[in-house]
Amino acid sequence: MAFVLACVAGVSQGKLENDERRLSFYHTHTGKHLDVVYSRNGVYIPSALEEINRFLYDFRTGDNAEMDPELLDLIYDVRTALGSDGAYQVVSAYRSPKTNEMLRSRSPNSGVAKNSQHLLGKAIDVRLEGVKTASLRDTALAMKRGGVGFYEASDFVHLDTGRPRSW
Repeated sequence: MAFVLACVAGVSQGKLENDERRLSFYHTHTGKHLDVVYSRNGVYIPSALEEINRFLYDFRTGDNAEMDPELLDLIYDVRTALGSDGAYQVVSAYRSPKTNEMLRSRSPNSGVAKNSQHLLGKAIDVRLEGVKTASLRDTALAMKRGGVGFYEASDFVHLDTGRPRSW
């Protein structure tokens, strides 16, 4: 048993030494692209996180916030589990309180939560290039690492790092 644990630890350490986490995004509202390595060898890259924060801003107000690195890890892991290296098509990421309230008031039955994880930089609404949104949803649900919302009519999936739940 100790030998097995040592081998697993060795593999894990070896993996960390060569671990580079890259994400690609296309923002559906701004038309901008971002391709960035945000973590190397288990360490987040501050300049890359800042670049992601600027990219995932509230395009309606120009405000941005610090995005949760665990959210980045979640979407990286979902994409990897799907065997994809495609770009995430971003529908929504950070939302300012002003934008969130505007979206809530526009359509009371839209599903926009008053205390949305988007307000905290802990949520993203996406499609994944070359992957059916139902597959994206199913893979995220199986991970049980946060909230997963499926918006079939609009063809996107909400992913967040809040408590595990689905809708």
